[in-house]
Amino acid sequence: MDIGQIYHFLFETYAGIGCLVGAFLLITLLLAFLLERRTRRIYVDRPEPQDDDSDELGEDGDIC
Repeated sequence: MDIGQIYHFLFETYAGIGCLVGAFLLITLLLAFLLERRTRRIYVDRPEPQDDDSDELGEDGDIC
C-alpha cells in the first residue's frame, strides 16, 4: 500500500471517514479519562463543602 491508497481510503470513502471519526472519538475519550484522573489526584486534599443553614438570599429565601 502506498500513501495514495491510504489517503484515498481515509478521506474519499465512507468507511475511511468512519474510521477517522471513530479514532478521534476514542482518542478524545481516552484523554478526557486520563485528565480527569490526574485532576482528582491533584485536588484530593480539598475538604468537602460545609452545609450551612444560612445562605446569601436571607433566612426566608427572599432576594429583596
